[in-house]
Amino acid sequence: MSDPWWRRRKKKSPWVNDIYEELERLGAMIDETMQKAFGNSSENSTVKHNNVQGFSIKVGPDGKPKIRELTNTQLPLDEYRIDVDPEPLVDIIEDEESLVVLVALPGVTKNDIDLRVTENCLTVTVDTDDFEWYNELNLPTKVKTKSASASYRNGVLEVRLEKLEKLAKDNKISVKK
Repeated sequence: MSDPWWRRRKKKSPWVNDIYEELERLGAMIDETMQKAFGNSSENSTVKHNNVQGFSIKVGPDGKPKIRELTNTQLPLDEYRIDVDPEPLVDIIEDEESLVVLVALPGVTKNDIDLRVTENCLTVTVDTDDFEWYNELNLPTKVKTKSASASYRNGVLEVRLEKLEKLAKDNKISVKK
């Protein structure tokens, strides 16, 4: 019992020092590798804001992935990037007797468009070398499938559908004594 207990406690085991030395050595090695790879980019950089870049991947109803690039910077034209067409705009206009479905499809021909209609659903499929799109539009009311007509002008598809049941007009009821 030459050492009191408090002196023994203050002595660290040799392997603890080895761990700290190894961590410091690894940190220095990482710093050195980053310097070689990127240089001292913080000193040479003219960019004064953070760059954000990423991707959003969603699976459409047809089972095909839809990939969109998210970024707050403009990439140089010669740099590789994924060009993803935006989702076409769709609008459904309803009046008393019919529905009109408008779909923005620029850059396609009428032969590239396939339309299918049921009483409560309109299916639009577009298939070109550059663009594929599939959408099942749930209609707000039942329609007569035989009455459907479609036109494609200036990049806009217009589908006209007659309602199966026309809205009943208000009927005035007279009150008797």
